[in-house]
Amino acid sequence: MVTHFVVIAYIALGGFLAWRWPRLIWPHLGFAAWGLVQITGLVECPLTWLENWGRAHAGANGLKPGGFIDTYIEGVVYPAEYVGLVRWLVIGLIVVSWAWVLRAQLGRPQRSTA
Repeated sequence: MVTHFVVIAYIALGGFLAWRWPRLIWPHLGFAAWGLVQITGLVECPLTWLENWGRAHAGANGLKPGGFIDTYIEGVVYPAEYVGLVRWLVIGLIVVSWAWVLRAQLGRPQRSTA
């Protein structure tokens, strides 16, 4: 469960870490792409599968059909009717963070290879 929270937080806010550590933009691109795939619902998240496996072996019920977000976040952190708005806000956060990283990279002096 903690790993799920960390991954979701990194998807939403990881681009801002790249403001300080620019090389983090590359793993963030991968995580953000994975987040985009996940919201389409075409593929189950391996963390959801792993959590359901652990819950089953502990004798507990699995996550709701929508996975981690539907179980722990939607309707708890924000009302369920705002799912679309929250998704667009997260996408906006990602785009702003990437734009800032790009702006910073374009403004840096080029290193000499000589």
